[in-house]
Amino acid sequence: MTYVDGFVLAVPKANIEAYKEMARTAGDVWKELGAVDYVECIGDDVPDGELTSFPRAVQARDDEVVIFSWITYASREKRDEINAKVMKDPRMQGDAWKEVFDGKRMIYGGFRPFLEL
Repeated sequence: MTYVDGFVLAVPKANIEAYKEMARTAGDVWKELGAVDYVECIGDDVPDGELTSFPRAVQARDDEVVIFSWITYASREKRDEINAKVMKDPRMQGDAWKEVFDGKRMIYGGFRPFLEL
């Protein structure tokens, strides 16, 4: 069964185009190295909740939008292999992302699907 890495982060509205460019590069890298899917979504209907919500989870400010993304792999083993290669890829080196978004507020994790329709 497949494996999924999921991400939620806040990006300043002023940095959306820079984020999209960065995401395109990252997506190319992941896909070239074997990821099944690479998807980036910008928040369109993500209201603040009273207790929890996507904006609250990443402490999104008024001048930021929420990004929700995921990468799908053939398996957990393939994910581990691919991610090791991604981290060594020259296109993924450097700290340019720090100018685009605050990585300390990013939420991420690996998920094992239990239902795929």
